[in-house]
Amino acid sequence: MTDQLGGDLFSSAQSDDGAARASGTGRHTPLAVRMRPRSLDEIVGQQHLLEPGSPLHVLAEGSRGPAGPASVILYGPPGTGKTTIAHVIARGDTRRFVELSAIRAGVKDVRRVMDQALDDRDLRGVTTVLFLDEIHRFNKAQQDALLPGVENGWIILVAATTENPSFSIISPLLSRSLMLTLQPLTEDDLGGLLDRALSEPRGLDGTLALEDEARGHILRMSGGDARRVLTTLEAAAAVAAGRDEGAEDAGVITAADAEQAMDHAVQRYDRDGDQHYDIISAFIKSLRGSDPDAALHWLARMIVAGEDPRFIARRLVIAAGEEVGMADPTALQTAVAAAQSVQLIGMPEARILLAEATVHIATAPKSNASYQALDAAIADVKAGRTGTVPPHLRDAHYAGAARMGHGAEYAYAHDGPHHVVPQQYPPDELVGVDYYRPSGNGQERAVADRLERLRAIVRGQR
Repeated sequence: MTDQLGGDLFSSAQSDDGAARASGTGRHTPLAVRMRPRSLDEIVGQQHLLEPGSPLHVLAEGSRGPAGPASVILYGPPGTGKTTIAHVIARGDTRRFVELSAIRAGVKDVRRVMDQALDDRDLRGVTTVLFLDEIHRFNKAQQDALLPGVENGWIILVAATTENPSFSIISPLLSRSLMLTLQPLTEDDLGGLLDRALSEPRGLDGTLALEDEARGHILRMSGGDARRVLTTLEAAAAVAAGRDEGAEDAGVITAADAEQAMDHAVQRYDRDGDQHYDIISAFIKSLRGSDPDAALHWLARMIVAGEDPRFIARRLVIAAGEEVGMADPTALQTAVAAAQSVQLIGMPEARILLAEATVHIATAPKSNASYQALDAAIADVKAGRTGTVPPHLRDAHYAGAARMGHGAEYAYAHDGPHHVVPQQYPPDELVGVDYYRPSGNGQERAVADRLERLRAIVRGQR
């Protein structure tokens, strides 16, 4: 039984170990699985981890020195090769490969693997490679169950995660493993993978050609995910293979085929993980850096990924006060209005108000003088520079206050010229201390001039 892409469903010729069905290389196996690299040399990208003598080479080829292979934690975005690397490491006559998913496995499953691994090592001389996908989903107790096996060398743990291990994996496990960070794949990396999938016998075996425009679409829409590239190619190939043999574009994967396979770009975004924090950080820093175009890009990324617009609005309100401040007080008004509008009208229309607030804040003159002034005042308070309230400023609206001198000699500001009078307002320890130092940007330039005159009057300097 064969399909149009060629090959026998039960053929062993497609697998280098003569067991196509067992190894997942049968023709009805997904293309992404069939094209999975069989050695480190076939892995695309991640060259920073694949140098001769690197931990991955030691794991894949066996120890060549005094140090044995170490457990590793592979951290990186989806589709960058974490599972692939684990399967490459597992190949070997003296290794047993066990794969667990943190979504389904529990402590009992981990302990069962540990017990078997200990028997295999001591009785059969076989090393167990335990691949644990999505280890960040394991709770502390589940991760604790891995420690004896990792520490005593019963297993070689290869754990994969898309979450920052520093936050999602317990410290004892981190200290006993190497953390290897995988980088997003480039278009060149993915292009090479496409070419191999089109030409190799375990892939499409040269049965179909790929238009340049279709190639660009697949690469552009994949989001740097190798698995997505191969899945999209396979879907587009199925569309092309379904055309009549007499059609003008028979045997060619066209741009239309690729668009039919995937018409929406993949967005990497985890609302509780690194992408959430990294993208909002880039958004805020673009606002601070007065780059509205970059800020709008990050805003678009969040909106397309389904980020809560109320979260975005809150960050805009904070940015208006923190980054713009008194240089343009109307930025805060715009941000607050946008936040209220998000609550009132919701998405998708609320994106219009978010965009307006983003552009206003990014293009406004900047000053952080207000909140820095408060931080300086807070630092003095924490350091004990507080003092007592001057008697003339104390509350005098109760019986007996006058007898204690509260409010005596208080000068009512509205009675003075320009409604400002000479008077001590801070405690004695802080007389003459300047916390607020206007930046001179935007409207704060006028505030700086006015403040100089106000301080001179209030402090009795003229």
